[in-house]
Amino acid sequence: MTLVTHRGGCHCGAVAFEVDAPARLTVSDCNCSICRMSAYQHLIVPRARFRLLRGADSLTEYRFNTGTARHLFCRHCGVKSFYVPRSNPDGYSVNARCLDPSTIEHIEVERFDDDERAASEARIRDRSR
Repeated sequence: MTLVTHRGGCHCGAVAFEVDAPARLTVSDCNCSICRMSAYQHLIVPRARFRLLRGADSLTEYRFNTGTARHLFCRHCGVKSFYVPRSNPDGYSVNARCLDPSTIEHIEVERFDDDERAASEARIRDRSR
C-alpha cells in the first residue's frame, strides 16, 4: 500500500499535524453520541504514522464513559481534529473532515455501529497496527 502525507488541523490553525495514509481513504462513520453530534469521520492510523506539528499546548482533553478514549479539542476554536480512540487506543483517529483535500483521491465511508460495538471494533481493530 502506497502512503502519502496528508496535512490537517483545527479550524483556527493552532493545531496542525501530518498523517501518512493512502490517497484513497477508508473512514468510519460512528453513531455513538459524541461522533454523531460532531459528524466525525474516523481515519484510524498507527501512532507511528501521526505527527503533531504544533499545538500540543492548545489541546484540551475530554473523557467520558469508560475513560479510555482521549478526546482532544483545540481550546481556541473547539475542533476535535484527532484523538486517541477507545477502539484503537494504540493509535490515533484523525477526522478526515479536518484534512487538506488536495492529497485525498477518494473517501469510502464504512458504518461503525455503536449498538453492536464489539463487532464494529473487531472489524477495525488492526487499523492502528
